[in-house]
Amino acid sequence: MDAITGSTTDNKIHHKGKKIGLSGTCYWCTEAIFLSLRGVTKVEQGWLSSFADDDWFTEGIIVTYMPDVISLKNLIAIHLHTHSSTKTHSMRDKYRSAVYAMEPYQLTEIKHNLAVLQDEFEQPLITRAYKFNQFKPSDESMQNYYYNDPQRPFCENIISPKLTKLLDSHASLMNKAKLPASIITDEEAHRDKDVIVLK
Repeated sequence: MDAITGSTTDNKIHHKGKKIGLSGTCYWCTEAIFLSLRGVTKVEQGWLSSFADDDWFTEGIIVTYMPDVISLKNLIAIHLHTHSSTKTHSMRDKYRSAVYAMEPYQLTEIKHNLAVLQDEFEQPLITRAYKFNQFKPSDESMQNYYYNDPQRPFCENIISPKLTKLLDSHASLMNKAKLPASIITDEEAHRDKDVIVLK
């Protein structure tokens, strides 16, 4: 299978690249968002932990990506813009707003990108860089949740609108070939509606 279907039969071709961990909201949403990006070859959903006082599990994903196609900065930017990265709420224990360094050298780069991307937000970011410790995958039936059946009510009502909005704001980073036809149609209709005809 390929990256969209979650296949592991051809790992050597499809899943090379660097990895980072992300958490901040429901992993069904986050998984779908990052599977829809150019340069992302694999997304694993489950629970991630860090170390010391932060050694507790939170819903999240591990993203495998090709840095020559999509940069770490762009991945972090997408993450920040697709969850409540400036808000503390009652579910933060379950949804820690975080970027996890899979390798020690990534930690500095993640912190730098978070500082640079702060300029895109009026409120202070609560998203932090953490060292990755452990990962527990969710049940196989939950993996690739959106692309296995985009017509599920949760997918249509929650995830598809997020993808449509992301296509409107970050189209150059998205792999349109992966998106359901309905997402492309909705985005084109929205774009056409905004066109002003000059006479």
